[in-house]
Formats: sequence, structure tokens, C-alpha cells
Amino acid sequence: MAKNRPTGDGSRKGSVTGRTQFQRNGIWYKRNADTGRIMNGKADGTPHKGVAKEPDRRR
Repeated sequence: MAKNRPTGDGSRKGSVTGRTQFQRNGIWYKRNADTGRIMNGKADGTPHKGVAKEPDRRR
């Protein structure tokens, strides 16, 4: 589950913490930043909403 709570209008403020995403062969994969395990893939060609892209430059 996402760590930042909805604001009430259906949107989130800032990126989801603890996750990053990367693209491989046209599929966007979401990775857990703590364990490094891949959570899921999105094959429609668009990145996940609100998730930082790798390499993660937030730190």
C-alpha cells in the first residue's frame, strides 16, 4: 500500500516513498526500495503514477 495518504480529492501530494520504477523492453516495473524486489509490471507503455524513476535522485 502507498505510504502517503490521499488528500481527499483523489490525488496524492509528492511521490510514493519506498518505491522506484524502471523500464525494460517497453514494460514499466515497480521496485520496492527496501528489499529490491520487483512488485509488478505495467505493459501499456506508460509509467506508474507518482513513483520515482531510477536512478532515484531523491536522496
